[in-house]
Amino acid sequence: MAKELSDVRFLTVAEVADMMRVSKMTVYRMVHAGDLPAIRFGRSFRVPESAVQAAIDTTVADRGTQAG
Repeated sequence: MAKELSDVRFLTVAEVADMMRVSKMTVYRMVHAGDLPAIRFGRSFRVPESAVQAAIDTTVADRGTQAG
């Protein structure tokens, strides 16, 4: 079953950029490309923390399967 809205933690673009150690512009690009789900509030975006963790986990898993 889906999480209750009160259980979802939303992060700002700056917080996501800090967690992922990328620039804010990279986060905006990911959001606009559909690689990172986000909700728009006025002129700003909020990203569910679970989506950030999923994106990090996917990237780590992809890197683990690539031949070096």
